[in-house]
Amino acid sequence: MLTRKVHLAFGSTIVILLVVSSVSYHSVVISSESDRWVRHTHQVIETLENVASDMASAESSERAFALTGAEPYEEDYRANIVSAEQDEAAVRNLTKDNPKQQLQLPALDELMAQQIRFGDMAISLRQSKGAEASANALRSEPAQRIKDKFRSVVRNMEGEELRLLSLRNVDAKQRLGQTKAVLIFGTVLGLLMAAAAGGWSIQRDNSRRVLAQSLRDSDEQFRMLLDGIQNYAIFMMDPLGQVVSWNAGAERIKGYRADEIIGHSFACFFPPAEIEQGRPAEILRITAASGRHEEQGMRIRKDGSQFLASVTFAALRDPAGKLRGFSEFSHDLSDSKESEARYRGLLEAAPDAMVVVNQSGDIVLLNVQAEKQFGYSRDELIGQKVKNIIPEGFAERLIADGMRSATDALAQQIGTGIELVGRRKDGSSFPLEIMLSPLESSDGILVTAAIRDITERNESAEHLVKTVRELKRSNDELQQFAYVSSHDLQEPLRMVASYTQMLAKRYKGRLDSDADEFIAFAVDGCNRMQGLIQDLLAYSRAGANGKPLCEVSGEDALQGALTNLRITIEQSRAVVTHDSLPVLRTDETQLTQVFQNLVGNAIKYRSTEAPRVHISATKKDHTEWIFSVRDNGLGIAPQYFERIFILFQRLHGRNEFEGTGIGLAICKKVLERLGGRIWVESQPEKGSTFYFALPERDEKR
Repeated sequence: MLTRKVHLAFGSTIVILLVVSSVSYHSVVISSESDRWVRHTHQVIETLENVASDMASAESSERAFALTGAEPYEEDYRANIVSAEQDEAAVRNLTKDNPKQQLQLPALDELMAQQIRFGDMAISLRQSKGAEASANALRSEPAQRIKDKFRSVVRNMEGEELRLLSLRNVDAKQRLGQTKAVLIFGTVLGLLMAAAAGGWSIQRDNSRRVLAQSLRDSDEQFRMLLDGIQNYAIFMMDPLGQVVSWNAGAERIKGYRADEIIGHSFACFFPPAEIEQGRPAEILRITAASGRHEEQGMRIRKDGSQFLASVTFAALRDPAGKLRGFSEFSHDLSDSKESEARYRGLLEAAPDAMVVVNQSGDIVLLNVQAEKQFGYSRDELIGQKVKNIIPEGFAERLIADGMRSATDALAQQIGTGIELVGRRKDGSSFPLEIMLSPLESSDGILVTAAIRDITERNESAEHLVKTVRELKRSNDELQQFAYVSSHDLQEPLRMVASYTQMLAKRYKGRLDSDADEFIAFAVDGCNRMQGLIQDLLAYSRAGANGKPLCEVSGEDALQGALTNLRITIEQSRAVVTHDSLPVLRTDETQLTQVFQNLVGNAIKYRSTEAPRVHISATKKDHTEWIFSVRDNGLGIAPQYFERIFILFQRLHGRNEFEGTGIGLAICKKVLERLGGRIWVESQPEKGSTFYFALPERDEKR
């Protein structure tokens, strides 16, 4: 009878461990499938971002073409449209499994088509009726409404994917917890039954030989079953914490072979600081007292590398209650943290400040842009109320009244820009635009907020209004510039520059040479575009600083320009000379800017000889001073004399000479604001002489 009980006990143990092993294998399959869906979600989000980026780039190109009429901008526009259509097709294919996303695709298609029609119309108007008609079309309310709706659809689709990502992460976490519980319960139960069977075997000497063989067979089967569990490190310890058994999962996770670790203290898995603090012994005391202990913490592998582990300890006691040792089940959380890391990666890669807030108004996550924008460190903001940085308006949108759910309360704001006021750590305030997106999680609904500092945009608008009020005549170029360069041009560029720089940093040397070259081209293009924006800003501000005119030495203004050009002059070995220059009433800073642009161009557009530049001035009719800047450079054909003073006009390829063709336009604008004018005399290959006139001002006038 006893023998049958023993066999039954060991048989039950084997069955339990077989079930545990099966659950572990099933967990591996489910985990793999979960990871695949997480990767799929990230792919959808990245492709949606590509669609938005392509359309933003197309929008920038069409506006640049409307302003300049330059054919390369039209070519860029067409290329971006093709890329956007390809990315949209990829989104359609990737979301075939998601009916909710499929329902939004017709709206996305139609809004893209409407944007393209407006773009084509603007280009056609620029070609047939000129810049003003084209710009008016792009500025129209329907065009803006379509673009806003398009961005809203993209954000809603991204929000849906983020919601799915959160749900899939929660599901994976729950499955992991269930698997861990089954493993712990099944293994401990099996061990207790095996121990009980061993106790029965001691009671009868006549069954000892039979049971000895059974124990050896069962122990071998038990060992094989434990070795089949690869996702968990499972091992036993004696009451002092010395390792007495070791499975294959423990070898894979911790790096030790059984013969290297058995007989050694489990304390070697802890970081040195925790060993010094006596943490291993403390854990054994807690486990012995409570019977079970769980924690997450850093552990050390054989090679010295660290990993985050989820660890469960259990006390093993014989039927009399005497402590026989401990078991440890540990799981490497690196894989389970991968999805969270990807989500954090998306936040960090975003060009805007990103803040994630729970329904209580507590900040639970943020990116580095949020740290920079608000002036706090991450640790200072996590767990704090969002009202600390956005005092009014935002937190109220997180609180649902008794008639609506939190999601319904947010519905009016999702996908639309809200202008609020932010407060930095130093107490200063700044205007911001915020986009809200709901995100379901195991902790309830979270709200992801994309926050953009719109100080520069508002200042550009205010500057434009102020400038318009002070001009006695309209300035179409300035209005077109303000429209293109303020928000519409800088927004997509920030996003493109952020991602291309991230690609260059993260993947340099890890891809083939062609990929590195293509990424380098993208980074270079972004850099040139940022330079263009800076030039545009310089043009918008030229001659508009509002400083009172005063007595200015022409020679001092020239010396200021030559000081700024010192490195250029030295590298080109240029020789710059000048006659005596007069004192006149004007703006010294702006006169220096004119000299700097003209002398700089004379050096840049040089012939094969070393550049020679001479500056002089003569007085005409006691009413104005005429300055001349003569060089020995390439020269200019007469048909281009007027064109070179127009914004963005270049007579040479962009690969021949640096710059955007904006310097002479700035000179013209500055001089006209000062009551003067500018012109040129030149012949190809015989150099050029640029003349500019400034009035002789009477101090009493």
